[in-house]
Amino acid sequence: MNEITLLSPDALVNSPAFSHVAVIPPNATTIHVGGQNAVDSTGSLIDPDDVAAQSRRALANVESALAAADATLADVVSYTILLVDGVDVGAAYGAVAGALDTGGEPPLVTAAMVAGLGVPGALVEIAAIAAVVR
Repeated sequence: MNEITLLSPDALVNSPAFSHVAVIPPNATTIHVGGQNAVDSTGSLIDPDDVAAQSRRALANVESALAAADATLADVVSYTILLVDGVDVGAAYGAVAGALDTGGEPPLVTAAMVAGLGVPGALVEIAAIAAVVR
């Protein structure tokens, strides 16, 4: 096995938005990106009342973190997305759906609604795991 494989077994629900299993070969480099909020390079929160804008910025921050490890969003095998209770989930997902569509099998996605996040006023936090065969 020399390639990363994303699977959706027949016994589980089939969704165009996510896969269920990621198989990472031993020769791959795994990159973990900690939860990213919608903050700029100074740590200031952007768009405090706009979950779509915050989702785009949090994903852009994930993308910047991946670039530091010579990876891209196309290399992501798993996302964890935390949303503050009461936000518009459709607006959050709609804001980033295009960037998550790599044209192949979709990544794994874990999402949760939470009471609050570590950054005051943050509405979304996105973490990622990427894998690259080099």
